[in-house]
Amino acid sequence: MNLLLLIVGLALIVLGANWLVDGASGIARRAGVSEFVIGLTIVGFGTSCPELVVSLTGAISGNSDIAVGNVIGSNIFNTLFILGLTALLYPVSVTNVNRKRDIPLTLIVTLLLLLFGMSSSELSRLDGSLFVVLFALYVYIAFRPSANGDSAVNEEEPVRKRPLFITLIMALAGLAGLIFGGELFVNSATRLARELGVSDKFIAITILAGGTSLPELATSIVAAVKGRGQLALGNILGSNVFNILLILGVSALVTPLSFTSVTIVDAMVLAVSAILPLVWSYSGRKFKIDRIEGAVMIAILVVYYIYLFEKL
Repeated sequence: MNLLLLIVGLALIVLGANWLVDGASGIARRAGVSEFVIGLTIVGFGTSCPELVVSLTGAISGNSDIAVGNVIGSNIFNTLFILGLTALLYPVSVTNVNRKRDIPLTLIVTLLLLLFGMSSSELSRLDGSLFVVLFALYVYIAFRPSANGDSAVNEEEPVRKRPLFITLIMALAGLAGLIFGGELFVNSATRLARELGVSDKFIAITILAGGTSLPELATSIVAAVKGRGQLALGNILGSNVFNILLILGVSALVTPLSFTSVTIVDAMVLAVSAILPLVWSYSGRKFKIDRIEGAVMIAILVVYYIYLFEKL
């Protein structure tokens, strides 16, 4: 039964990602905003719904390891594996605005999380309130007129013209497929892991983090294949910011979140995952995250996961 649920979940994820990318691209064209902004907000936040459910459930039940570990693990997985794999398949375009504003903002948000969490060993309700306010400011910045024009790049495949209501239905149906399919996958994988007797932290950082990141993975890969690198990049950056500012912010408002189970290695890998996109945007091929850089990110994730397995 678990195997059947995994297959059904995977099918929903793949189909949902295809619909979401096509629908989101159509919405961006008709709304006159860049695909990056749509990826950063609607797609990025939408694909983070599974993380929201898992972390809030963990916070409500008083399990900080699940709430915090899920977000840290998801952000590491999003950047090192999803962005790495996307670049490996199809080098990701980086605009000047991405280099000077969008990627640095994601880095700053990540460092704020580590500063608040590691310095006091918890995220307090005050920290959560600040994160929610910063999230509102982030959305405002993303939709400023300059964000729409300056972030736009010429993508390789033209968007097929469809009526607006069709693109909206496609995007919503795709998002629903991603979330429901991801839930099927995560639930069955978690049951198997618990039968093996592994810790909550390990489940959160690996299985839950990777499973709840399946929508981002499917969406980014489909976007890359369709030549929509800006949508893929916006999806990853938007998801990471959403995870930290809104998911952990709201979770910390529900109950202060303990950071005692987060090790210095976890913190360092999270910091490196946020720093590398900025480094890559200024090195190698101009305005591209290329295949070699993508391979380096995947290699770092593999080493980190080996470390986690050895600590079991």
